[in-house]
Amino acid sequence: MQLNGLIYAFPKEIKGLLVAFVIVLSIGFYSGLLFVSETSGTKPNGIQEQYLGNEADEEATVMKFKKSEQEMLTLVHGHILSMSIIFFLIGVIVSTTKLHKKWKLFLMIEPFASVLLTFGGIYLLWKGYHFMKYIVMFSGALMTITFTVSVLIILVQLLSRKPAL
Repeated sequence: MQLNGLIYAFPKEIKGLLVAFVIVLSIGFYSGLLFVSETSGTKPNGIQEQYLGNEADEEATVMKFKKSEQEMLTLVHGHILSMSIIFFLIGVIVSTTKLHKKWKLFLMIEPFASVLLTFGGIYLLWKGYHFMKYIVMFSGALMTITFTVSVLIILVQLLSRKPAL
């Protein structure tokens, strides 16, 4: 067997390891999205309420208070570090796929911009720049789409003997 550095030519043991890793990582990623859906919903005002509170809303069924600066810095710091590692590892794996160079580059680099826009945007939203809730929503959606597409390409190519694309 000739190894050419592409994912479909990896030994079975490495393929198995990568399949297990990508599946478990995806479960973690998507369970995080379920948490976001439960806490802030899928609306811009839900995102704003999650970090700025809803104390003025007398109709609120769940009372939420504005996060402290320590809570915000912990959230932003932890997410930027962990998401950077996640997308670095997915990017390394994507780099071994058979895919057009421009698409590969987009899937490898875009998530880092989305991470900065999403979590930097959450911090700026908390600081009072309310328009950031729309940027947070857009960049979070783009990050999720990029993750999903990358994972699907990786799994399809890991599970095939020849280049899938």
